[in-house]
Amino acid sequence: MNRLLSEAIDTASFEDFGGDDFRPGLEKLLETYDRNCFTESARKSLRRRMLDLLVSRLCVEAAWKRHPEVLELPINQPMFLTGLPRTGTSALLNVLANDPATRTLKLWEAHNPAPLESLAPGEEDPRYVRIKQYYDHMNATSDFKKIHYMTADSADECIFLTNHTFQDAAYGFEVFFEPYATFYKTVERHSQYRYHADLLRLLHWQRPADRWLLKTPSHICHLDIIVKQHPSSSIIITHRNPLEVIGSYSSMMMAVTPQQTQTDPKEMGRRVLEHLGAQMDLSMKIRQSINPERILDVQYVDLMDDTMAVVDGIYQQLSLPYPDTARRAIATYVDDHPRGKHGSHDYKLGEFGLTEQQVLDRFGNYIETYHIEV
Repeated sequence: MNRLLSEAIDTASFEDFGGDDFRPGLEKLLETYDRNCFTESARKSLRRRMLDLLVSRLCVEAAWKRHPEVLELPINQPMFLTGLPRTGTSALLNVLANDPATRTLKLWEAHNPAPLESLAPGEEDPRYVRIKQYYDHMNATSDFKKIHYMTADSADECIFLTNHTFQDAAYGFEVFFEPYATFYKTVERHSQYRYHADLLRLLHWQRPADRWLLKTPSHICHLDIIVKQHPSSSIIITHRNPLEVIGSYSSMMMAVTPQQTQTDPKEMGRRVLEHLGAQMDLSMKIRQSINPERILDVQYVDLMDDTMAVVDGIYQQLSLPYPDTARRAIATYVDDHPRGKHGSHDYKLGEFGLTEQQVLDRFGNYIETYHIEV
């Protein structure tokens, strides 16, 4: 780990990481990558991701020192979009992002929240160019776009911001492998969300907007912390048949796990069922302490059947300004992006050693509470 930290300092030409609270998570991630028989090329790629995060963290600290006023900026009435993975959060995010008044987190800037102040006016950011090339190549050569389509310019998850704390899953699969799986359950999230909010301030300072729309499935377990950190926030939660959620997410985790040729799909299915079941149990408990008026529930089947009706309902229930220009822009996007545009994600629950009854039993309370169609 020390060699990686030194390499990050040499690369960034800064040496202040902003405290040491990130070190335990980084250590556990590196140990997880080493202990689980990943290929040499996979370990190099994962190490590079850790290096990039460390360099970015150094640059963020340097930016805050140069511009301390950034940390005083308000983030007014942000909207947090969450739900279990594969429940339509990405689809809804990309739809709502077409309102010009809504500020989402673009994928390339999520990886690089600190400004590059050496850029000349009008000069293209080389970090953007590098990330665009990477995702353009991935989309041209990989079937992953059928599962989760990503471009440098697309709106994406703010988990890429909390990744800078090394207390969240960098690629998602880490929470299913030891020793990081155990560490992840012990993380104190308040400081993580404070760091997340300060990164938002840094991004808002660079490109202000009327309102932020932020999305990450793992927010579902931390609704109380979000409300405390952002008292004016509203929350949108998507819901889907857990039979589809568990199968789809198990398939996704098999796709992103570097050792997928050695990972037993049935073991992955068991871990996914346990992990997502525990997340939903915790979310339902936490939600009881939050004013229900600040939470809006969206059913996946409704989003797929009539997207614009769902969008109209969100604007009405959250009392958001909704000019005709915004609605037309959203409707145009919906018309141009039918479901399955980038290919069909095919999976079967049985591939992961699970029966329908197992899933229904585990999520029975969830299904009944939120009237999920199964």
